[in-house]
Amino acid sequence: MRVLPVLLAAAFLAAAPAAAEAGRLQWPLRPSAAVTRGFDAPAPNWQRGHRGVDLAGAPGQTVYAAAGGTVVFAGELAGRPLVSVQHAGGLRTSYEPVRPAVRAGQRVDAGTALGGLLEGHPGCPVPACLHWGAMWGAAARADYVDPLGLLAVTPIVLKPVGAPDRAPHAAARR
Repeated sequence: MRVLPVLLAAAFLAAAPAAAEAGRLQWPLRPSAAVTRGFDAPAPNWQRGHRGVDLAGAPGQTVYAAAGGTVVFAGELAGRPLVSVQHAGGLRTSYEPVRPAVRAGQRVDAGTALGGLLEGHPGCPVPACLHWGAMWGAAARADYVDPLGLLAVTPIVLKPVGAPDRAPHAAARR
């Protein structure tokens, strides 16, 4: 009976780490940035909430595509400069306020420069914040998700049995 745990451990250690990260997102700011405001999706979707995360940055800092896809919007939306990228599998990411360096219809790879971060994001405690959002599905029927949970470098944190279900970045929500 001791052979089974040893075999399971060997299989786990031999697994290719790259395969586990396929389809995961990269940080849109480099180096990775501090979260100034966390994800707080409303329930139901049309109510107030925070449908993304705000990342501390600097005015003019380059904003990168978190994954490959097609730019579906690059311009002003409701007076805010925004870039939105459609990825394989129905995931869409959005970045604002960003002065676009790309155009709608353009194909981008993970790490492609989308534009420059601008000042003026409401509630930002530093000179500039990137609001980074992610959703599955079309805008009218979107399911907003926490982009931090889709990162390739999302840490795995074990919690004690019975502890509240909080992500490592949950403190940023308070």
